[in-house]
Amino acid sequence: MIQAPIKVFLTGAAGQIGHDLAALLRARFDLIAPARGALDLADPRRVRAAVRAARPALIVNAAAYTRVDDAEREPEAAHALNAGAPLALAEAARECGAGLIHYSTDYVFDGARDRPYREDDEPRPLGVYGASKLAGERAVLDALEPALVLRTSWVYGARRVNFMLKMLELFRTREEVRVVDDQTGTPNWCRSLAEATVHILDRALRHPGGPSDFLTAQRGLYHLSLAGSTSWFGFARAIHELAPPELAAAFKQQGSNLIPARRADFPAPAARPAHSVLDSGKMRNTFGLDLPPWELELGKCLRAMAAVADGPRLG
Repeated sequence: MIQAPIKVFLTGAAGQIGHDLAALLRARFDLIAPARGALDLADPRRVRAAVRAARPALIVNAAAYTRVDDAEREPEAAHALNAGAPLALAEAARECGAGLIHYSTDYVFDGARDRPYREDDEPRPLGVYGASKLAGERAVLDALEPALVLRTSWVYGARRVNFMLKMLELFRTREEVRVVDDQTGTPNWCRSLAEATVHILDRALRHPGGPSDFLTAQRGLYHLSLAGSTSWFGFARAIHELAPPELAAAFKQQGSNLIPARRADFPAPAARPAHSVLDSGKMRNTFGLDLPPWELELGKCLRAMAAVADGPRLG
């Protein structure tokens, strides 16, 4: 007898990680991914109703309120998407016996440590965005046994709005670009994160007790990040240096046009952690995921973009 593919309910399929996840999951699972605007994640009743109707075995929550500065002005909206929606998904998962994977952020930390953050380090968010994501983490793990929370950082890709696309645009339009050099983290290509997530889901699928048993056995917080670290300035310099000729030909100035700056030079409503590198050792030891260096994955991303006829898309 041919076994029916396992149902996976994915939120945030229009986002960076969600878009790449959807493409990968369709080949392995019976994917249910509500279109943007079709499901109001700020309404817990609708969220629970949608999950009950789908009755998935697995839920992946890739949706979030990510506008860090806007969150300071819209705390209710940030908490609705980053804490309320994950709680509703966890409660719905519990009702239908599903497991849940939820993404969080390095911004749950204050950046005061001079070493990579581990999962057992005390979170101390500096602003509304980090606080709302921390509330979402705790809501998921308090409400559901078969649950994983994956913290990551500095996500970029070939679509939506992100630092890499902004830098490519500035390289095309400005002679000089000033970039912060006193904030350290790890750039993460959204496709790398999606592939790592599918690796975990495939292991859950092969587990003799089923996906929920697997996630229950491995439940908890995990840091999911590529290897190495850099500053925003170092990230920008790598984008400039690794851009293939198809992209670099459009740069305003072919030589070095990058100028290091301080965070104080760019005042913003929300404070950022000065150092938020994540230690992914627990992820490696538990799931056998030895993630490659961020520079390697950045090069792959840029080459993939150069291979697309219409180039990178903003928005």
